[in-house]
Amino acid sequence: MEAYVKKFNELSLEELYEILRLRSEVFVVEQDCVYQDIDGKDKDALHVYISENGKILAYTRCFPPGFYFNEAAIGRVVVEASARNSGIGQDIMKSSIKAIEKNFKTGQITLSAQTYLINFYNRLGFKETGNEYLEDGIPHIKMTRS
Repeated sequence: MEAYVKKFNELSLEELYEILRLRSEVFVVEQDCVYQDIDGKDKDALHVYISENGKILAYTRCFPPGFYFNEAAIGRVVVEASARNSGIGQDIMKSSIKAIEKNFKTGQITLSAQTYLINFYNRLGFKETGNEYLEDGIPHIKMTRS
C-alpha cells in the first residue's frame, strides 16, 4: 500500500472515479446520507489517498488555511469497509497531516468529526473545540490540532 498526495489536475480519470466511488459508497449508500458530495470544492483540494492494486482504500481531501476554517482543514475522511480496523485510518490521517505541513506550512488543522470517532481523532492530537451539531443528520463535532 502506498499513500499519494495530488492536486485535482494531477488525478487520473481512474483515480478520480475511484475516489468518487468510495465517497459515494460510504457517505451516500452506507451512511444513508443524501447530500451533494460533488460540491465544486474538489478542484481546490489536495487529495490524499492510499491504494492497493489500483483500488483506493482510504481518502481525505485537504484545504489551506482560510478555505473552511482559519486553520487548514481535512474533510471527506473515508475508509473502505473491508479495510477498517486495519490501521489504515491512522495511516491516511498521518499522511494528510504531513501533506498539510509540507504544502500549507502549518500544523494547525481543523476538521468536522463524526462524534463516534472522537477518540480516534484524539489519538492523532485533535481536541474538541465546540459543541455537537448535526451535519447531514449525523452528529459531528469541530476538532482542532495545533
